[in-house]
Amino acid sequence: MTNLFTRIKNTVLADLHEALDQKENKNPIALLNQYLRESEQETEKVRKLVERQYRLRDEFTKELHQASEMAAKRKYQAEVAAKAGEEELYQFAQSELQQYAARVERLSASLEQTKGQLGELERKYEEMKHKLKDMQLRRMELMGRENVTRANQRMNQVLDSNNTYSDKAFSRFKDIENYLDGLEHKVNSSYYRSTIDARVAELEKNIKLEESKSIS
Repeated sequence: MTNLFTRIKNTVLADLHEALDQKENKNPIALLNQYLRESEQETEKVRKLVERQYRLRDEFTKELHQASEMAAKRKYQAEVAAKAGEEELYQFAQSELQQYAARVERLSASLEQTKGQLGELERKYEEMKHKLKDMQLRRMELMGRENVTRANQRMNQVLDSNNTYSDKAFSRFKDIENYLDGLEHKVNSSYYRSTIDARVAELEKNIKLEESKSIS
């Protein structure tokens, strides 16, 4: 248990941000993925321990309940035997009562200890889950930075006129711009032609209407 929590402290509860910042320029995503895999493994181990502790708590509770019932039963039997003058039966019931009473005391202490350990495990488990979520968010942040860096590098290659690759790429961009300019001109010309035709047709219609009114 001690070794496990030592690993938990080193791999999950330690503040990794400073180490990650120092190594981001080298390979940030691969580094963070490694931390996340280790943290996920340790978190899963603690989850299993928490589940095991729950089972132990339930077992102790069950055993304590049974021992308490038997202690009460033997106490009643001892009282009945004493009233009936059955010394041998009384001694047996009294001996059994003492054993069950001792067992109840022992189980009660074990149950309280188990509950305390369970609370500590639950606290550490929740803390680990929060730390793991923080690191997952950290990975998303680093991925965003890495994407921006790569995009900027690619755009710089494209826009750098002294670069051989960029000459071809920039020429391609220029061709697309020229095509878009031509397409826009055609669309605008078509729009204006249709607009003029519609306006002239409307004017002709109005003139004919005025002429018909004047004749009338």
